[in-house]
Amino acid sequence: MKPKLDIDTLRFDAERGTVVVVAQDSVTGRVLMVAYADREALEMTMRTGEMHYRSRTRGLWHKGATSGNVQRVVSLSADCDADTVLARVVPAGPACHSGEISCFGAEAGANAFSDLSSVVSSRAQAEATAGGKPSYTRKLLADRNLRLKKIGEEAAELVTACADEHKPRAVEEAADLIYHVGVVLAGVGSGLDEVGTELVRRAGVELRGES
Repeated sequence: MKPKLDIDTLRFDAERGTVVVVAQDSVTGRVLMVAYADREALEMTMRTGEMHYRSRTRGLWHKGATSGNVQRVVSLSADCDADTVLARVVPAGPACHSGEISCFGAEAGANAFSDLSSVVSSRAQAEATAGGKPSYTRKLLADRNLRLKKIGEEAAELVTACADEHKPRAVEEAADLIYHVGVVLAGVGSGLDEVGTELVRRAGVELRGES
């Protein structure tokens, strides 16, 4: 399904003929970059499904055409003043020319799942303090059977809380389960961000099927 945007409703800058475009990772919520687009760039974006921008130095610019770091569009939406467009995208690589994920730093706008993945990764790499015990995360990562067992236990506790219709406990148990899912995924070299990418992919398949 191609992204949709009513270009005729946009308020292009009178001098430059452009609107501001904020590119956001549709999975992690990170703000990736801010650029400009004119009518032609937006039309190309909607036609190809990949972000195009307008630059004074580059002219019409297909993001990632040279580097391969294209930005596949999930959705385009104008703000309340119709002079800024939010582009939710799935990036194929870093958005910034410096090699960073985001022009605003790797953690810009990261969501709770991304934060959790970072915590799991950092604790997995951290050494135990002298004379101290390894963190719970390291303990789980060192014991495959234990981390798989915990998934079953936490899932059962969530089911019980939901069956009892106990909202606060259900939220707490869900958080426990998601944490342990994050650790299990780390154990196979994956993470929650990849789960988010798969969910976006599935949503795209469903949308295309409905068109």
